[in-house]
Amino acid sequence: MKINFGCGNRHIEGFLNVDKVPECNPDQVVDMEIFPWPIADNSVEEVKLIHVLEHVGATTDCHMQIIQELYRICRPGAEVQIIVPHPRSENYLGDPTHVRPVSAELFNLYSKSFCEQAIAKGWASTPLALYWKVDFSIKKITHHLMPLWLERYNNKQISDSDITFAVNTYNNVVNEIEIELVINK
Repeated sequence: MKINFGCGNRHIEGFLNVDKVPECNPDQVVDMEIFPWPIADNSVEEVKLIHVLEHVGATTDCHMQIIQELYRICRPGAEVQIIVPHPRSENYLGDPTHVRPVSAELFNLYSKSFCEQAIAKGWASTPLALYWKVDFSIKKITHHLMPLWLERYNNKQISDSDITFAVNTYNNVVNEIEIELVINK
């Protein structure tokens, strides 16, 4: 099974298109903040969460349950694609329905190997994978630049190091973050 959570009006062929809003005509109405989800354990091979995670899980407990449910329904080796607005972009900051900033680095905390390494090295990282009993690996992270920055980069007016500096210093450099994960069980 493949699931497109929070599909809205963006239905994807070959996926179970799921949303909590019946008016967008999902294949199944599911509120991601009501647990457990009506999906069998280890039944999902691919999940898409496109502009969804920033809208759900405002409290730590709710966010934890969403991550645990995602892990529960996915089979070993399942792939999860997440696209969210960068938390320091107007696309995130300007929408009052956005309740949780999501960064690529957040998903390191859901990796058992990262958490074990963090403990061994004394890093100040909360080992959520160990506490929440989940294990995700980051396969790929893509930062989609805002048009102005992308144009300057493509025209070789700025370098990779300029982009890195800008992302770490300014708002509205990155429009979206795309994160590809793999489920480890």
